Amino acid sequence: MPRPRSDIEPRILHAARARFLSDGVDGASLRSIASDAGTSIGMIYYYFASKDDLFFGVVEELYEALLKDIEAAIEPDVTVEQRLHRLYGRIARITEEELLVMRLVLREALTSSVRLDRLLERFQRGHIALLARLVADGYASGSFEPKLHPVLAMVSIAGMGVVPQLIRRVIGDRLPFPGAPSGEELSKLLVNVLFSGIGVRAAPHPG
Repeated sequence: MPRPRSDIEPRILHAARARFLSDGVDGASLRSIASDAGTSIGMIYYYFASKDDLFFGVVEELYEALLKDIEAAIEPDVTVEQRLHRLYGRIARITEEELLVMRLVLREALTSSVRLDRLLERFQRGHIALLARLVADGYASGSFEPKLHPVLAMVSIAGMGVVPQLIRRVIGDRLPFPGAPSGEELSKLLVNVLFSGIGVRAAPHPG
């Protein structure tokens, strides 16, 4: 039987996110979450069978929307390079709420092996599968070096584009070099670096 439409579930999720961030999933009290959400523990169990299910509800609320944006970014209507530019641009526009949930995910993945396994299973069906599709298209189109193992291609895509954008958002003006590019400009430059590198090859010695 479908649950009736209500604002109770979003209130529970938002209250749980705040409590999980401050106290951790294991340390957070369902009674406190219910109080913050203006509801009862019984209503929490109506929507979520356990505290872990509530944690994954918090993650899924934003992750599902992010996945839709990633899927749209890598839609095969342009070149692989252009699709990567769109992907990195979406990461550049990551919201404060998404950053908070990322922080929560990282902490809980390190805290609980059970949550880590469940997170990995979800991510394998989510953004990892989407990146694998993009990598496969990169090899099929001849955009990637055929001798490069696909795992290295995936790691390079994430390391070259996703991590720098997150660092820029988190550290910002505290970076050691002033005037760093941001947003769309940084996305374009990161794609260029991914395909061209940053090293300057020395000219061969004559003779």
